[in-house]
This record gives sequence, C-alpha cells and structure tokens, in this order.
Amino acid sequence: MKVQSMIRLRMSSHDAHYGGNLVDGARMLQLFGDVATELLIQHDGDEGLFKAYDNVEFMAPVFAGDYIEAVGEITHIGNTSRKMTFEARKVICPRPDLSDSAADVLPEPVVVCRASGTCVVPLKNQRKQS
Repeated sequence: MKVQSMIRLRMSSHDAHYGGNLVDGARMLQLFGDVATELLIQHDGDEGLFKAYDNVEFMAPVFAGDYIEAVGEITHIGNTSRKMTFEARKVICPRPDLSDSAADVLPEPVVVCRASGTCVVPLKNQRKQS
C-alpha cells in the first residue's frame, strides 16, 4: 500500500524571517511535519510522533509570496516506526517587477527542500490495519 500526502500553501510575509523576504528553512520542516501527521493518520488512524530527521537538504531559496507544495510518502513500515521521505517544491512565484499582484505559475516546479525521517506510532495507538 502506497501512502502519500500533499499540501500546498502560500508563504506569507509572516513566514519571511530574513532580509529580502527570505523564508526561514525551518518553515519547510514545519510543512513536512504536517504532511507526516496526515500520513500517519491515513495509515494508522493516529497522529503519532516525529522521532528524527536523518537527512535535510535546502536546495533553493523560498520567499514571501511563493506557493510551496510539500509532498511526502511512507517508504518503510516497521512495528511502530514509519520511515518517510519529503520534498518541497516552489510552484508559483510573485512577479513584483510587473505589478504588486502579478505572479507566474512555474513551467516546472523548483525543488527547494528534501528530507527523510522517522515517525513512531505506539502499538496501542494503531487503529488501522494495512
């Protein structure tokens, strides 16, 4: 059974943490945490807990106004552990050079972050059978 999840949202000025409206990379990890929670609910009927990231790669900058699509997949299922991979992609970016409200859908998504990690769902909390 392939369990996948995706969320898409716009980075706001509240997400911008650095000069030039640059968004903190930790915001991508927050999105991955939300994706992981949905994956665990789909698979186990429980939110579980994020135990650890074993790899995180920041690959391109994210700015306020960018639309980010975060996807994840469970890649291995243990007794209580769930290994997952994640990818965040920029799919729309603002065009302030044209006008305050101009934006472009990118012809190809730009991968901005990749990660992998492990979540845990205690046996007593697992409500679904795969």
